[in-house]
Amino acid sequence: MTTIDLDQNATTPLDPEVLEAMRPHWLAPGNAESRHSLGRQARRAWDQAIETVASILNASPGEVLFTSGGTEANNLALFGLADPGRGPGHVVLSPIEHPAVSESLGRLKTLGFQVDRGEVNHEGIADLESMPIGPTTRVATLMLANNETGAIQPVQELVAKSQTWNIPVHTDAVQAVGKITVDFHALGVATLACSAHKFHGPAGVGVLLIRKGVPLSPMFFGGGQQRGLRPGTAPVALAVGLAAALQKAHAEGDARRSRWIRLRDRLEAGLIQKLEDVNVIRNGPRDDSLRLPQTLNIAFPGLDGDALLIGLDQAGVAASLGSACSSGATRPSPTLVAMNLPRNRLRSSVRMSLGAFTTEEDIAEAITRVARVVQRATNDTTRQGGI
Repeated sequence: MTTIDLDQNATTPLDPEVLEAMRPHWLAPGNAESRHSLGRQARRAWDQAIETVASILNASPGEVLFTSGGTEANNLALFGLADPGRGPGHVVLSPIEHPAVSESLGRLKTLGFQVDRGEVNHEGIADLESMPIGPTTRVATLMLANNETGAIQPVQELVAKSQTWNIPVHTDAVQAVGKITVDFHALGVATLACSAHKFHGPAGVGVLLIRKGVPLSPMFFGGGQQRGLRPGTAPVALAVGLAAALQKAHAEGDARRSRWIRLRDRLEAGLIQKLEDVNVIRNGPRDDSLRLPQTLNIAFPGLDGDALLIGLDQAGVAASLGSACSSGATRPSPTLVAMNLPRNRLRSSVRMSLGAFTTEEDIAEAITRVARVVQRATNDTTRQGGI
């Protein structure tokens, strides 16, 4: 039995074309900082990767910084903007941030910072009025799109609110880049993080965009590479892979999005149709324009999400209860808790997410398998008097 991967918000498989683009650079000698011909060859590939990223995300080449992934990019941005070396300050975040952001700010709290969390509405959209930004705020952060519900967030509006006090805004765009159009300059944020493995690039490489003129304190120290903000030998092959994956995602963007929407909606409608005697509720925005095209978060009230996940795995369907970085936790998703969902939805919600290689056949078979697992769980719960 072939496993159907509906957990591609966690990670995506490497595109074979991206692997081929990377292969020569894995095998090539030469450090991009070296002044001989091998070094210049590596430098050209590195610079071209920077140019590609800058062009697609509407940044300047000098605003592109390669990192080891989204977690490092988020940490570098938040600690760099908050600058604990200046002493404690004030930071603001939404309650639905990825642990790479929320735990970073939790660390700042242990250093004496005041950390305030805003609120979201019942559809998972940030309430900017609840985010207390003021003249003492060092940094405000709001993800561009939520990894669990797919809810696209009002980042530009937060930037506008922050401009009164010239407060820098960071956005974790890890789930957005490669899925929707992302325009760094139009967003107006100080910094933006993304990661290649979310759009069929290699794991182990990400990007932090840093708006020109924004001061950022480094976390690492060494040879001075990447303007001293992220020193270390340039991982040329990984940068080439990220750029190749981003370029392909950009070129196929409209086609991917339209196909994802069709498949996502077919999955939801198919489950509702097959499970006509089961309560099926979608979590997240009602407005499709505020949703990522490839994400479906769905609840089966009265059932147990952990048991469903095990049943789905046994049926050959990979799904998740939320962020893969906290998948070992048994507590309800912080995102869904922040949305004030009823307890029976908190405990029964499953996230299903698609990738560039998800097919019509995958969705048709997934509907059958998921419905079978849910129906069996419903029957078992009914016999035990739980529904």
